[in-house]
Amino acid sequence: MNKPVLFLLLFSLAAFSPAMAETIVKLSGVHLCCGGCAKGIANAVKKVEGAEVVCDRSAKTVTVTAGDDATAKKALAAIGRAGYYGRSDNSKLKIAARKAKGEKVKDQKVGGVHLCCGACVKAIDRVIAKVDGATGHDAKKGSKTFTVKGEYSLAALQSAFQAEGFNGRAVRAKANKKK
Repeated sequence: MNKPVLFLLLFSLAAFSPAMAETIVKLSGVHLCCGGCAKGIANAVKKVEGAEVVCDRSAKTVTVTAGDDATAKKALAAIGRAGYYGRSDNSKLKIAARKAKGEKVKDQKVGGVHLCCGACVKAIDRVIAKVDGATGHDAKKGSKTFTVKGEYSLAALQSAFQAEGFNGRAVRAKANKKK
C-alpha cells in the first residue's frame, strides 16, 4: 500500500473512532410491572435522537445506549420525566433525583408517577406502607396526579417512591389570585 493511501486510511480511522464510541448506562430497580411500563420508557426515549433503550422486566433493569454522554443524559432525563426511577451503574450519568425537603406535609398531591395499570397502583400501596404517617392514597390507573393521605415527611415519601422505581414529585397548590 502506498504512503498517501495508508496515511488517509489511518487519518480516517483516527478521526472517526471517537464518533463510534457509545455510552451505555444500566438502571436497576426500575418499576416495570407490565408491558405498558416498558412501552412508557420506550416512548420517552424514542424522542431522544441517537438513544436506544432495552427494558428487562424480570430483572427490573433498563439499559440506555447512546452515541455519547450528552445524549445518554437526555435519555435518562426523559425516563425520569416519564415517571420512572432507577439506580445507575454510572455515577456521572443518572436520573436526577427529585429533591424533597424533610418538611412534614399533610394530604400531599403528587404527580409525575407512571400509573398505566392496576399493578402500578398496587406498587403505590407498597410506597405508602413504607412511609411513617402516610395512611393511604387515591391513585387510580391512568391518574396524572393523586393525593397521598396522612401526615408524613415529604423526603421519606420521595425516598419510598425511588425505592419502588418511581420518580414522583409533590404538586404545589397555586396561590389564589385576587380579582
